[in-house]
Amino acid sequence: MTNIVIESEVRKKGKLAKNASYTMNVKTTAEKNDALVKIAEQLLIDQQFIIEENKKDLAIGKEKGLPDSTLDRIMLNESRIQAMSTAIHQLVELEDPVGEKLESITKENGLLIEKRRVPIGVIGMIYEARPNVTIDAATLSLKTGNAVILRGSSSAKFSNIALVSTIHRALEKTEIPLEAVQLIEDTSHETAKELFNLTEYLDVLIPRGGKGLIDLVVRESSVPVLETGAGNCHVYVDNSANYDMALNIILNAKTQRPSVCNAAESLLMAEDWFKEHGVSLLKQLSEVGITIIGDEHVCNVLPQATLATEEDFAAEYLSLTLSVKVVDNVYEAINHINTYGTNHSEAIITEDQMAADVFLTSVDAAAVYHNASTRFTDGFEYGYGAEIGISTQKLHARGPMGLPALTSTKYFIRGNGQIRK
Repeated sequence: MTNIVIESEVRKKGKLAKNASYTMNVKTTAEKNDALVKIAEQLLIDQQFIIEENKKDLAIGKEKGLPDSTLDRIMLNESRIQAMSTAIHQLVELEDPVGEKLESITKENGLLIEKRRVPIGVIGMIYEARPNVTIDAATLSLKTGNAVILRGSSSAKFSNIALVSTIHRALEKTEIPLEAVQLIEDTSHETAKELFNLTEYLDVLIPRGGKGLIDLVVRESSVPVLETGAGNCHVYVDNSANYDMALNIILNAKTQRPSVCNAAESLLMAEDWFKEHGVSLLKQLSEVGITIIGDEHVCNVLPQATLATEEDFAAEYLSLTLSVKVVDNVYEAINHINTYGTNHSEAIITEDQMAADVFLTSVDAAAVYHNASTRFTDGFEYGYGAEIGISTQKLHARGPMGLPALTSTKYFIRGNGQIRK
């Protein structure tokens, strides 16, 4: 009697994506851009279908009591779908990094050695409550000649299925294989764990979401991980800081969009500056709806402030809550940030160039700012166009990851009969 082995959805789609990645290796920039244009067009054709499917996710989310901020991230409407389509057209205009010659050496024996950018292969994306990531990850992967396996959360299941069906309808009109974009529709924990260990087919796994998801993937994945996103970002106000500049930067970093990873979560103030300006600054922050959780210095001058714990200083609030601490100088600020930060984005406000240089050099983060808001840590702001995420690690890529971050390198060696002696 023959035993019938039923292949799981994850392994089946992993195999299809791997095979598609070999085909993607030889696709031209023109073929890839044509596919992107077709996807952008199909999004607008299918927008009512996508919106109706998205409404199912929103209804389920409301029944489950998901917070408004999460429902907002899930929600798709005509303007957001239009923005997705526009972003894809912008991606088409970006230079294709695949094939770029990074190094070229001709040896004395005539051997030509070239180092070029090539696709990574198969990219796995695991993400939460963000259906826009479905489009971002798929189109960025296709532009760089990669295949992609998408695994969204249950909170956006119907939206993700609709978006991938739109992508596949578009790819049917192109030279790009449909199998280059795969969605794991089963959103159970079991499929996530299987994806973590799909080393036979996945070349890299990229998590997009909260700290809990990112920590889980880093801890349990045997597939190499590009760690992204968790942001306990700090603004440090040094003794020489201009008050108006400090206020404007802090307000922008905290309130412009509190739920994103490059928003400020912690404020540090030098003691002398705090004595002169702290009360005024804290009152103005409170007046715009910011909840202050501070150390004893802060609580002594702001009665409504709550005394901060170690956990508060380490927290990524993603809301209008801000931890505040008074420090002796720039060196204590650096030590605090390197202790509690998440290596994302950190800022110093000062007119002292030496203090700024010490801060920028010593703080361990992907992006460090002098007299500017942390909110600028973004692929579009850095001139990369679209991004797959913001890497907070040090290997392969760090900071906003544009198209080059989705490539690897390969050495091309050409000879005419050389042998090594």
